[in-house]
Amino acid sequence: MMIQIKEKKKLAAGLNKALAWELRAYAMYAQYAAYIKGLESLTLKPHFAQEASESIGHAGKVRELLALLEVEAVTVRDESPIVHTEDYHVMLTESLKTEETAARTYQKLLPLCKEHPSFTHALMHIYMAELNAVEEAKALLGR
Repeated sequence: MMIQIKEKKKLAAGLNKALAWELRAYAMYAQYAAYIKGLESLTLKPHFAQEASESIGHAGKVRELLALLEVEAVTVRDESPIVHTEDYHVMLTESLKTEETAARTYQKLLPLCKEHPSFTHALMHIYMAELNAVEEAKALLGR
């Protein structure tokens, strides 16, 4: 069943951008969970592992929406570089940047699917999770 959305091309492009960003976030968080060292690893290793898991979940939901639109989903991550470090402060700063970008990406998608409540509902849940992740990253940075 084909989903009828007025701005299907724009929505599909935006969803693919979001999917690529989630795949990037997964790669970054999995890397950080593996490389975190010292006392900070007690709290940050599970945090980064949870963020990696959440990114995979978001990617799956976005992929499902692309399938409903009957368009091809990307299979590669966004090309934005991932800072490889063992410095927890740098990791958290990169986490904040990643979550802020994700939140902006989903915020831009919401108006494109306003005529389709199930798309709006799915994307709103992800958007709210991204906003929560922004606040959590800020808290971990002491901001």
